[in-house]
Amino acid sequence: MRSHVLIIAALGLLIPFSGPLLGQRGGAAPQPQADPAADSIRMLVGRLDLEKYKATIKGLTQFGDRREGTDRNRAAIDWIEAQLKSYGCPTERLRYTYQPAGRGNATTQAAAGRAGQPGQAAGQAAPAGPAGQAPAAGSTDAQAARGAARGTGATATTAAPAGTARGQTATGGGRNRGIRTPTGVNNDPSKQPDAVLRALNTQPSTPGPREEVYCTKVGTSRPDEMYIVGAHMDGHGWGEAANDDGSGTALVMELARVFSSPDVQTDRTIRFALWNNEETGTNGSRAYAEQRGPLQGKEDPPGSGRYPEPKWLGMIQHDMMLFDHGMPRADGTMSKEQRPEADVNIEFQVNSKFAAQSQALAWVLAQANERYATDYPATIGSHMTNTDSGPFQDLVAAISVRENERGTQIGSGWDPQWHQPTDVYATYSDADFRLGLNAAQTTLSALGQLAGITLRK
Repeated sequence: MRSHVLIIAALGLLIPFSGPLLGQRGGAAPQPQADPAADSIRMLVGRLDLEKYKATIKGLTQFGDRREGTDRNRAAIDWIEAQLKSYGCPTERLRYTYQPAGRGNATTQAAAGRAGQPGQAAGQAAPAGPAGQAPAAGSTDAQAARGAARGTGATATTAAPAGTARGQTATGGGRNRGIRTPTGVNNDPSKQPDAVLRALNTQPSTPGPREEVYCTKVGTSRPDEMYIVGAHMDGHGWGEAANDDGSGTALVMELARVFSSPDVQTDRTIRFALWNNEETGTNGSRAYAEQRGPLQGKEDPPGSGRYPEPKWLGMIQHDMMLFDHGMPRADGTMSKEQRPEADVNIEFQVNSKFAAQSQALAWVLAQANERYATDYPATIGSHMTNTDSGPFQDLVAAISVRENERGTQIGSGWDPQWHQPTDVYATYSDADFRLGLNAAQTTLSALGQLAGITLRK
């Protein structure tokens, strides 16, 4: 096997990378060569398990759609934290206040922790109408996607008639790709046929205090430098939010489990964050960036070797990981099976201040996928939008990993479960869950290189 060195100048990192280059999947097997780092990463990837991943998603669905501002959302946060602690990953919570426009103060207060400073949150909007009614213009539900796009140079991807040019980015990268079907947020409880689930999701969201949980793997030689790995745990639509974003939340939790194993150490710190309030406009991740950003790299107390907020090196978001069945047919129906050419989409935002660094980070994941993922390849796109990496994209290298291109595919109806009552665990097959597992393999192996893993004997 010939050794290659991947030099990521934009990231300021030199990453040893030996093995086949992109495009060699399925080719003639090269002669094996000793590579301790690669062997360690491969062992970690092997600790990811399809059944454990499915079980974590299933565990999240016991809380219904986990809509923010509800008891079921708060119960889900408690459950997530308990799981992270059971892995040996020490947890913390970030607190803030969500106050949508039209209900008093229209500012999200970064209320707790050491920052405690008000910050304008993206996607603030008037509250949704009563259950069973379509959201009014300007409502939280109708503007959730638009709010997440603020600052990204991307347009909204809310409901529109079939055949309209939807999901196009302001950079001109969005393209009309085949058949389009209407998308939007279901607010009609009667469309959920499961009476138990319908009752579970009945409590409406109310404004006020919010929390989100994260846990941290502290680096050994560079604890002052950190990669953030995230997914949002809230959902809506009167389903179980199994894919959006139980699939991403479970992925991040599984990575936390593997990296927290007693025999695993990393040179750099990794933080595993489960954001809240994504569906209202990435308010939770934005509150984190506003509160924690100014604390980066500050040793506290001085001389302790402890860095409550290490310097950010990159942010990797995971949002909707399971469903890549292709575009809708002419009659609007979808294939029931995962398409053979399904892939893991890695996106950065070409308009962002850190576009070059983000693209370099995306390529690190693509190379890791080529070497370590078992089933599905990765593709890279330049129009990341509408997810929790948005608040970070002008602060650090930031990418999004997901099932489809966000603007031109998900926004065009490629996932008919998106924000619908059908986004339940039973909708998905093992082929779907395996796509999410391959995304986990991709991120885990990339982080193994970036953070510098060592397996202690």
